Amino acid sequence: MKAISKILALLLFFISPICFGQEKQKPSLTVLHVDVKGVGLDPESAGNMLRREVEKLDLFSVTDRYDVTWLLEKNQLKVANCYGKLCLVEIGKTIQSDKMLSGSIEMYSDIIVITLRLIDVKSASVERTAVKEFLNLPKEVKTMVGITIREMFGIENEKQLIESLTVKNAFANSINQPNKSRLALDGPRMGCTLLTGTNAEIFKSAQSQGGFDGFPLMFQFGYQFEKQYLNEGNFQALFEFIPMITGLDQGLFIPSMTVLHGLRGNKKGWEFAFGPTVGLMRKANGYIDPDTGWQLASSWTDTLNQNPYPIISRMDSRGDFALSSGFVFAFGRSFKSGKLNIPFNAYVVPQKNGMRFGVSFGFNARK
Repeated sequence: MKAISKILALLLFFISPICFGQEKQKPSLTVLHVDVKGVGLDPESAGNMLRREVEKLDLFSVTDRYDVTWLLEKNQLKVANCYGKLCLVEIGKTIQSDKMLSGSIEMYSDIIVITLRLIDVKSASVERTAVKEFLNLPKEVKTMVGITIREMFGIENEKQLIESLTVKNAFANSINQPNKSRLALDGPRMGCTLLTGTNAEIFKSAQSQGGFDGFPLMFQFGYQFEKQYLNEGNFQALFEFIPMITGLDQGLFIPSMTVLHGLRGNKKGWEFAFGPTVGLMRKANGYIDPDTGWQLASSWTDTLNQNPYPIISRMDSRGDFALSSGFVFAFGRSFKSGKLNIPFNAYVVPQKNGMRFGVSFGFNARK
């Protein structure tokens, strides 16, 4: 039995490398300095930053920064201003590195350009090159280097992250607006609102019956004051304060104030908000007679008998201005054209006398 076990062990020892193969050794790669201009980094720090981003890819056996320093001192090599192919190939041969990686990070007016070159030491040729332009956001250089190195090796980057760093008028967020924790996007709003249910019937009624002799679809306009208190990742959290005037197209003056709290997506501009709305509307106290319908409370003239019908308050053109409240649920999407934001929204106000629907649009500019 022991003899059979030994034979099987020997067979496994010789067969395993053939069946499973040997792990392929990663080529060695060395990063020295990176040429920098106008981004607040020195060449050595930029080189260390690039080295860390390459190590994250796990594609090469990257020479440790301390080993690089030791090899350079041992061979008395100077790396100052060594960014070209000839210099890098010579140092690569001396320190016996398969690949050399270097490049530049330069600021030009309103952009930052990152150029990376991967050099094969044995063939003394540039194996890969990557050039990427970004917005002038010096605090995000590390992220920019990571994006560029991943593109060099065909590794997918997060699309929204790239858009935030490369598209001048992308939706504002904490990356492309690093100095603003709160943003104000104010602008005019206009649209229309539709009454339904009992409120619509009242609105269409003759003024002699307490109606407004109008059509329950009214134009409205106002202004949105917006305060964003959170602007991270995929979303913005915000408060919206919207004073509106409704009904001028039908000779009416119906002011209102709406306060919404909501979320807006940084990626596509979709948004959802909810909150209270308060307005002024003519109301009167009255009762509903089964025979004659709605009557004002003051119209009860039978002094001998008490009014048997419950007194209620409702919209009536013969009444006085009174506060009318509701709760708004709104959703929509903001579109961009350059710095211009064009929001389209729809909303609903549930009420016991009928739902109220509305749509609005407007415009504002990023400040």
